[in-house]
Amino acid sequence: MNESNRSRRLVIQAGAGLAAAGAGLLVWQLKEPAAAPAVRYTLLNGQALDSTAAWRGKVMLVNFWATSCTTCVKKMPMLVAAHAAYASRGFDVLAIAMQYDPPAYVSQFAESRRLPFGVAIDNQGELARAFGDVRVTPTTIVVDKQGHIAKRLVGDIPADELNALLERLLTA
Repeated sequence: MNESNRSRRLVIQAGAGLAAAGAGLLVWQLKEPAAAPAVRYTLLNGQALDSTAAWRGKVMLVNFWATSCTTCVKKMPMLVAAHAAYASRGFDVLAIAMQYDPPAYVSQFAESRRLPFGVAIDNQGELARAFGDVRVTPTTIVVDKQGHIAKRLVGDIPADELNALLERLLTA
């Protein structure tokens, strides 16, 4: 095979690869977003809630965390700030303490930090399983106004990225 034919063959193969990748991307973009699971939970104050009713029409940030997780503790002031900035526009936060977190630690943390949003303890691990078997903290799931999972993040998230996402979802 001469150099000209080899070059032409590589261009055709590359084009076919790009077309296949583009078709895959198109299918991915058309895929229906995953619905957030319908869950029941009890806040530290004893209020029992159903996500289907409580989250209707809101942008929700569900944060799986633990008092023993340094990144989680470091991230809490950012969540408090986001709640303060966006709550009036239909945004809320639910902080779900992991099953292994001692309830007294969670309660003391929430009280001492004056967390302005709902805090629940996942005593049986049911909430973690419902949200895709969450095992790593922090895991943050952002749910849009239609009840679809807009973003799932494991680890830290920069405040500017979170704020940009919330702005986009709240104006949609």
